[in-house]
Amino acid sequence: MSLALPARAKLNLELRVVRRRADGFHDLDTTMQTIDLHDVLVVERARTTELTLSGLSVAHNDNSVLKAHDALERATGKKLPASFHLHKRIPPGSGMGGASSDAAAALRALKAVYTREVGDVDLRPVAEQVGSDVPFFLSSGRAHVEGRGEKVTAQPTTPMWFAIVWPGIELSTRLVYAKWDEVGGEDLRDAAVRVEPRLAAFAEQLGDSWRMTGSGSAFFRAAPTRAGAEEALSLAGVDKLECWTAVATAVA
Repeated sequence: MSLALPARAKLNLELRVVRRRADGFHDLDTTMQTIDLHDVLVVERARTTELTLSGLSVAHNDNSVLKAHDALERATGKKLPASFHLHKRIPPGSGMGGASSDAAAALRALKAVYTREVGDVDLRPVAEQVGSDVPFFLSSGRAHVEGRGEKVTAQPTTPMWFAIVWPGIELSTRLVYAKWDEVGGEDLRDAAVRVEPRLAAFAEQLGDSWRMTGSGSAFFRAAPTRAGAEEALSLAGVDKLECWTAVATAVA
């Protein structure tokens, strides 16, 4: 049995860092929205577990798909050998949640192909072990997310389009949060700029109407229509910038 699942990107429509927790993680207050930009994960039973990659370049070692696989094996106490092929479309280190979404897709796929072995195991606590954003990605749509990411309250998805730009800079979420511990701020933008100063000039060229998603380094601007999102890219002069661009729509 082979199963192919989309692993959708997300945007943080709003984001506030509340505090650094005693365990070293951070409490957030954010609204996340999945969009139609997605990676593709193909999973099937196998004799041994392996991962192959295509599309945008990402590190093979310590991949979130393998982390999710290991976490589910520990939760079930059973071996779940699987062949994974991940086709990357979401830019890595962009703040659009690609790694977390890949991990959630792996958990859902494994539960489907190993129905008897996984049984009624609750994927949510497993997802929490893998990463802070992974619980959100167990389902698509819009949600208010609090705490480390474990408190997910679904909201209605509003029809919306987004212009997205990524400067090709991969930011480490860990380093951005570590910098936030030093400089503070309402969100993570100031911390991200201090980790990667080139972001300041890039954001200035885009203009004040563009928001950074997550810990960066992608920026987006919302529009009611696809034409509006395409116009936002044009007005920002992205053709004169060295960057990856996309137009995406919100998906439930």
